[in-house]
Amino acid sequence: MAPFEKSMEMMPFKQRKCLETRKDEVCSIRTKFPNKLPVIVERYLREKTLPLLDKTKFLVPFELTLGQFLCLLRNKIALDSTQALFLLVAEKSMSCMSSSMGEVYSRYSDTDGFLYITYASQEMFGAPQTANRPPC
Repeated sequence: MAPFEKSMEMMPFKQRKCLETRKDEVCSIRTKFPNKLPVIVERYLREKTLPLLDKTKFLVPFELTLGQFLCLLRNKIALDSTQALFLLVAEKSMSCMSSSMGEVYSRYSDTDGFLYITYASQEMFGAPQTANRPPC
């Protein structure tokens, strides 16, 4: 991939396309796939330990839960066993994992029609033992 394309890929979706283009895209998607929701998934900007996903746009069924969607994303990202994956909806909220994507979409979708989800990770389950540090 060319360096310009790679830098464009790292830019947030909202900065890559203008509002009208995004609205047109959602309209087209909703016309072709009326039973699916357009979702944009991006890595948290300050998160450097997680790889970028191979794609940012997802079409998600209304009835899929946020927890099921998290599992789908976790399978696409190679995480260490000590890392937990977190989803922030609309860049500000951790929603209930048992909520359906339809509920999350109706509550948090952006004015352009996309639902924006940010993923991040945090070491939670203990870091690997280092040779310099004796066990407690």
